[in-house]
Amino acid sequence: MKTKTAFGCVLLFLCLLSVVYPYIGAGGLSATTPLRFQLDKLTIQTVGGERHFTVEIAETREQQERGLMFRKMLPHDHGMLFVWNKDTPISMWMKNTLIPLDMLFIDSHGRIVHIAENAVPESTVIISSGQPIRAVIELAGGTAVLDGIKVGDTVIHSHFKP
Repeated sequence: MKTKTAFGCVLLFLCLLSVVYPYIGAGGLSATTPLRFQLDKLTIQTVGGERHFTVEIAETREQQERGLMFRKMLPHDHGMLFVWNKDTPISMWMKNTLIPLDMLFIDSHGRIVHIAENAVPESTVIISSGQPIRAVIELAGGTAVLDGIKVGDTVIHSHFKP
């Protein structure tokens, strides 16, 4: 009888683990966890002219933890805007992110202060802002070079003070 009870406990534990593990492995989120993002437009003013993007806004902790994880593609003119309430040093990684990304680190005035180009998919290498920032824009890898986006360019969006 003890063997049957122990086996039942182990089986119950394994069943619970299979339900909980996907949440542990992705900061509480899995590929199947539904999560909605508000869509908005933003413009990046470059030396070569304006570049227009449709972005998903990641404001909540849950949205920021998910980011672009598990996505298999990202159109050239789309991205994600991560926004914080105050300037803070930010570190990111690419765990569970399946596509290369350009990360644009933005100050509270909308100025691009750092760009991490072509971040490697699924890498756990830390990508740091290097200074306190207000936001990060993630774009498809290679977009910064293709669109001539550089440090010092200005992001025009309601989250930034001109």
